[in-house]
Amino acid sequence: MQPQALCNLFITTEMKLVLLKIWRVLRNKYILATLCFIVFFIFIDENNLIVSMRLQRRVERLRAEERTLVQSYKEDSIKACSLKDDLRAIEKYGRETYYMKRPDEDIFIINTSK
Repeated sequence: MQPQALCNLFITTEMKLVLLKIWRVLRNKYILATLCFIVFFIFIDENNLIVSMRLQRRVERLRAEERTLVQSYKEDSIKACSLKDDLRAIEKYGRETYYMKRPDEDIFIINTSK
């Protein structure tokens, strides 16, 4: 079979017309340059669109983490200031965190997580 006959088997006349119209448009040097520019910056460039979007999502996650860390820092600094001054706060912190007890009492720890 000849190559022309193979093309006729797979491509209909409507498809040929569509491909011909597309080819006529792509022959325009300005459209071709624009398409090359777009393809280059979306897929090929070192700082392409895909990498930029991935980095933007990472920046958003890091900013959210920063907000939570700043909030916990504020809470911890308030707690540290109260531990410097207040003896009851020191005792409460020791009892809650390290399960400290007085000599005449017993502590029962109930684990509620399943």
